[in-house]
Amino acid sequence: MNRRDFLSFAGTAGAAVALGAATPSAQAQQPGFRFIFLTDTHIQPELNAAKGCEMAFKKMRTEKVDFAIQGGDHVFDSLEVPTSRALSLFDLYDKTAQDLSLKVHHTIGNHDVLGIYPKSGVSPTDPLYGKKTFEDRMGARYRSFDHKGVHFVILDSIGITDDRAYEGRIDAAQVAWLADDLKKLPKGTPVIVTSHIPIISAYDQYLKPSPKPAAHHGLTVINSYEMVTLFQQYNVLAVLQGHTHVNEVVEYRGVKYITGGAVSGNWWKGTHMGAPEGYTVVSVENGKVLTQYQTYGFQAVVREDS
Repeated sequence: MNRRDFLSFAGTAGAAVALGAATPSAQAQQPGFRFIFLTDTHIQPELNAAKGCEMAFKKMRTEKVDFAIQGGDHVFDSLEVPTSRALSLFDLYDKTAQDLSLKVHHTIGNHDVLGIYPKSGVSPTDPLYGKKTFEDRMGARYRSFDHKGVHFVILDSIGITDDRAYEGRIDAAQVAWLADDLKKLPKGTPVIVTSHIPIISAYDQYLKPSPKPAAHHGLTVINSYEMVTLFQQYNVLAVLQGHTHVNEVVEYRGVKYITGGAVSGNWWKGTHMGAPEGYTVVSVENGKVLTQYQTYGFQAVVREDS
């Protein structure tokens, strides 16, 4: 197994805030466990970002966890730069994480998509264009796995638009795959979903109104109604999300939509909407999901707290 697929953690940390419940029969005999949800590392040579990621990984090694889920935006940025720069960023991420040794499940983020902005100069015919580099480096864009009685689903929420931009979307082929994947589960199986772009979020409500509407629906998944309706048919405990760099929990019909603060905080320039640089420790026990946000002491060389 490639070393980039691993993180090494050991130690202790608490967890708080009950976030969901499974049916008693589905969880009664299953052992509890913990994992790390880290998102939006946005690694780059500038702003001490690589040092910050190293600090975060060292702090994560003090946690007793079974595995980690990376919620997307591993690098900053592969959207609008030449292929050589994008590949160097993925190399930097690999190098920074190379000494870590627990399994990491990777989620694709918008900044992990190579060259789709015309400014990049990358042609759509380039074999590494779009999501190919992520797939080569990090694995499948969407998939599922099971751990101690819980079914995990990793989604690709990045829709590439015809005008070479992106929007939040779970595409039709993926929705069909997900429906089939969940349908095969024994009744009452607890499910945890990860999507980089939030499926449900109040983030837009926190922002100052803009006189100019965005060209694309990029803050949340545009077909969230379709996803929420599907989730209601199953025992979804929580949906883990990234992208907006805030700590937020929105509950809808018994499902907690948990947006995690970013490892990079305000893109390595301090705090973003009150969320400092950090990661989330997630505990699953007795049909409940519990979370605790952990900071790791990074000091930005340039501060632009927002």
